[in-house]
Amino acid sequence: MPYFDHNATTPLSPVAREAWLCASDESWQNPSSPYRDGARVRVRLEQSRGQLALLTGGAADRIVFNSGATEGANAVMKHFADTLPAGRKVALNPTEHPCVIEAARHLLKPGQLVWLELDGNGVVALERLDALLADGTVGAVSVMAANNETGVVQPWREISALCRRRRAAFHCDASQWLGKLPASGLGATGWVTATAHKFGGPKGVGFLLLPEQAEGFRSQRGGEQERGHRAGTEDFPAVAAMVAALADAEANTVASEAGRRSWRDAFLARVRAALPGAEVVGAGTERLWNTVSLIMPHGDNLRWVTKLDRRGFQVSTGSACATGRAGPSPALTAMGFAAAGAGRAVRISAGWETTEEDWRALAGALEAVEAELRSSSPGVVEA
Repeated sequence: MPYFDHNATTPLSPVAREAWLCASDESWQNPSSPYRDGARVRVRLEQSRGQLALLTGGAADRIVFNSGATEGANAVMKHFADTLPAGRKVALNPTEHPCVIEAARHLLKPGQLVWLELDGNGVVALERLDALLADGTVGAVSVMAANNETGVVQPWREISALCRRRRAAFHCDASQWLGKLPASGLGATGWVTATAHKFGGPKGVGFLLLPEQAEGFRSQRGGEQERGHRAGTEDFPAVAAMVAALADAEANTVASEAGRRSWRDAFLARVRAALPGAEVVGAGTERLWNTVSLIMPHGDNLRWVTKLDRRGFQVSTGSACATGRAGPSPALTAMGFAAAGAGRAVRISAGWETTEEDWRALAGALEAVEAELRSSSPGVVEA
């Protein structure tokens, strides 16, 4: 069954599976134990940390292994709430993943959260951000590298530089960027959160990249694992699988970005011709090669998803973490879409195993669903 919901989760890559099985068989001991087998696991854990540092361009001693981006986002927001001077605010991109937005809403002090302005494509307005930073009221900024629903790429490098110049902390959720675009440079960004299952690794493992100034940071208390930043026995097999998956994605998927982007663009050209009135979210700006957010010309998005599922294609209505929540996508409404349009949004996200033929077959399935919907509702008009 062609799977087009990689932004929700990815299948375990073959190299990640091999690394996990090997580590589970040969390196299952506790890396904090004092005997030789425990020490060997500790060495391998630190080797994985070093490899991840090379991939991201960061320092190994500032990498904290954890359970994923949700844990990381909560830890960062709590750190901001606990350490920012009185009166300093946290500026948040309104299209952030729910793990960032809900953590900020719950953990920051009343009145401490402010929302950044976006342009018509959902990109943070750099001039407005610089003005916010210049007046000294904003002490931290959180902007994702690429959006999970629309694929819109944010200028995270420029935002990081602005924050450094204005002496503000910067947090970047890199969950959707990693495995699709080069990881290098993230290590020098600031606070960076990521999760392995978005790029071919296992669920339940991720990492946090710390900035140079992260004194007193602890995500959870207990033992002194992860240099005292996060208590709890490290899951080395999961870490080994995560690092193997990211290294493989860097060597393969990232290298073939241009070709894969051309497959997506050909798909979009066919869909635009076959479905007049369909709108591509963020069409006027840079987007991930694997992601398409379509506002369908008619019908609610669940009807499209269900009918495509019956034809063997798995797509989504938006963020998997928002499934079950009533109402239109908060990310799309933050971009200015009316509730009716946001309620017709379908997210399509490809992966490392998606072929050109899969894209062509999906286009054909969309054409078939369009014909079915029009025949069952002959009075339907484009909205």
